[in-house]
Amino acid sequence: MISQEQNKIPAINGLVLAGGKSRRMGTAKDLLNWHGKEQRYFAADLLASFCDEVFISCRQDQLENFNPHYQFLTDTFLNMGPFGGILSALRAQRDKAWLVIACDLPLLDKKSLDFLIQSRDPEKAATTYESPFDGLPEPLITIWEPKSYPLLLNFLGIGNTCPRKVLMNSDTLILKPDNPHALMNVNTPEEAVKAQERLKK
Repeated sequence: MISQEQNKIPAINGLVLAGGKSRRMGTAKDLLNWHGKEQRYFAADLLASFCDEVFISCRQDQLENFNPHYQFLTDTFLNMGPFGGILSALRAQRDKAWLVIACDLPLLDKKSLDFLIQSRDPEKAATTYESPFDGLPEPLITIWEPKSYPLLLNFLGIGNTCPRKVLMNSDTLILKPDNPHALMNVNTPEEAVKAQERLKK
């Protein structure tokens, strides 16, 4: 039987951040096909087995050719990049925690998401991974608890829209990744080549 205490733990929604302009890549990252379908949908499917509901965070103009089998969430906090997407999700469903992943993580796997969720501490503002590339918290593979919403708003109030800074200055659980490659961001054609080679292996 579930105790009252367990009952209070917020359920988790999933959010795929797919609203970036992909300037460095030169082509839309959310539409890249690494696994047999557009990456935004692959990432949403990856989250689906862990989350109550999954949404793809995107711009209004991306909805033109949007697959109706998926749910979308457009930003209510505009022109803030990932920060705006995270805030918009937390505002949309205030009682839910949000497992947020970026669409430029083609090597992200279920095992890494599972470990993040199993290690989650709902008492913290967020549970995240330490980036193997710079040792800092990785805001774009993070469970943001409902209590992180006012913290993000405070940072917005002082003109800081860096989600990483929020994690660094809040009560955050930071985990070491078991598979560091799973956290590889692919932002440039050069990084895409590296990711493709790793996927082949």
